[in-house]
Amino acid sequence: MKSPVHRCRDVEHGRRTGSGSGTGYLQTAERRIPIPKDVITSSAASAMWFIRDACGIACAAITWLLVLYADFVVLFVMLLPSTNLTYSIVNGTLFNILAFLALASHLRAMCTDPGAVPKGNATKEYIESLQLKPGQVVYKCPKCCSIKPDRAHHCSVCKRCVRKMDHHCPWVNNCVGESNQKYFVLFTMYIALVSLHSLLMVVFHFLYCFEDDWTKCSSFSPPATVILLILLCFEALLFLIFTSVMFGTQVHSICTDETGIEQLKKEERRWAKKTKWMNMRAVFGHPFSFLWFSPFSTPDHGKAETYQYVV
Repeated sequence: MKSPVHRCRDVEHGRRTGSGSGTGYLQTAERRIPIPKDVITSSAASAMWFIRDACGIACAAITWLLVLYADFVVLFVMLLPSTNLTYSIVNGTLFNILAFLALASHLRAMCTDPGAVPKGNATKEYIESLQLKPGQVVYKCPKCCSIKPDRAHHCSVCKRCVRKMDHHCPWVNNCVGESNQKYFVLFTMYIALVSLHSLLMVVFHFLYCFEDDWTKCSSFSPPATVILLILLCFEALLFLIFTSVMFGTQVHSICTDETGIEQLKKEERRWAKKTKWMNMRAVFGHPFSFLWFSPFSTPDHGKAETYQYVV
């Protein structure tokens, strides 16, 4: 009988490792077997997760600076100089709540383990501990030397295999995967809302100032005010379009239970089909509540379901 270490398939290069070559092994039909929970749980799941990528860190910093710039223009250029106190309080409160939720969602998406597979666990001893039956095969990633679960893909930036990886987003300096997709969706939603809100306020401010003296519309000089508002308008319009598209793409991906990489590679569906509502609950939590919209609530991500490997 072959040793379990000989029944390991290199999924990246499409070859089987080991010396076994029996016909029974080669002709074994693909089956799924349950794998213990500790196999698919990242060792970094309870620790702080942060990717040391220069490009991603720069993009994340730019994101925060742009939101803070928008907050500065909204408060000090449009709202504080306004003579309508109710208008300033209502819009200032709403804008800052949305901006806070957007930045909180960004921080959770960036610092949450996306679902990384334990690195370097595809060892002889560990594979033997799985007690595989003759003819069964486990998948191995040759890049990070990990036992690769079904629907996991390797990220060249994170240098890890990530479960249900959708894509790597430099703006959050992290992969979007099984464990942080909720926060990424909330981030795109709140950025789209805060962009739309700031655009509407810029339009109202321009209309108001055209009918009044520009020196009464802002604490800044008229040229400086116009420049600041135009920059904010350009930023808000750009991010409104970008994040709205990303939000729609992510919701569609969740409802169809097919990640961006799986759609791009046109991978064959080998997992059970669920309703759109079940797929939404698997990402945002059970049952539906206002916690779906909170970046401070951690969903269960359907952990009660049994994860399986293709063998």
